[in-house]
Amino acid sequence: MTTAALSPQHSSDGGAAGAVADGRVLRPGVDTSHGTILYLDGISVSFDGFLALNNLSLTVDAGELRCVIGPNGAGKTTMMDVITGKTRPDKGSAYFGQTIDLTRLSEPEIADAGIGRKFQKPTVFERHTVYENLELAMKCDKGVWPTLGARLTRSARARIQSTLERVQLAAESARLAGTLSHGQKQWLEIGMLLMQEPQLLLLDEPVAGMSDDETMRSAELFLSLVGDYTLVVVEHDMDFVAKIADTVTVLHEGRVLAEGSMANVQQNEQVIEVFLGR
Repeated sequence: MTTAALSPQHSSDGGAAGAVADGRVLRPGVDTSHGTILYLDGISVSFDGFLALNNLSLTVDAGELRCVIGPNGAGKTTMMDVITGKTRPDKGSAYFGQTIDLTRLSEPEIADAGIGRKFQKPTVFERHTVYENLELAMKCDKGVWPTLGARLTRSARARIQSTLERVQLAAESARLAGTLSHGQKQWLEIGMLLMQEPQLLLLDEPVAGMSDDETMRSAELFLSLVGDYTLVVVEHDMDFVAKIADTVTVLHEGRVLAEGSMANVQQNEQVIEVFLGR
């Protein structure tokens, strides 16, 4: 749904929802008690006079799979940059759950809060095995001494195995990541994100360059994640979007042009004019 996200940092009884220091909410976990995990309200970003985001407002419900489409320059990447802290908005608010003000956190703090981002080009440790990639990505104390003395616990091994199966790479666990196909590298990177225990996954053109079979398997993977995770997928492949999305948000000139099912979006006259071209 396309609604203005009211600043959700206070609980319904008027008190602060979590402890605050230096303007940062320190409450552990993500409060999705109202059903929404991501609020963007009136976000504007300009670069040298170019308005990349223009009063952008949208909400994403916890556990849903939202697809975001739009022509080049619509603001899709900038929106993801704002959510992950790479870009600071000129105005507007961005909340993760009810209490976590994303505009006040650094990129590492946002990642640690539970937002994972995957860029279009997969980034994996090519000289390590698939299994080792997941082990390296596991959310844990990465200090020197804990790392030197670390041994995988039974639960950690079980998590890695479960993730291997989920991303369809169990049979490839001993292979060097550099020998995987393009699609398999994409799945491995998604697995690496899952090892970091995110609640919200931002995926940028995840099926670009994939074969038809890999694209189909990716659709199955994403649908299997729905409910356990919230996914926001930016994609240009309309057939893929039609397979996976319940709700599609169309961006144009930095703001929401239309939102709804893929069928409804495809019939929207404004969308036809500016994006679909038919």
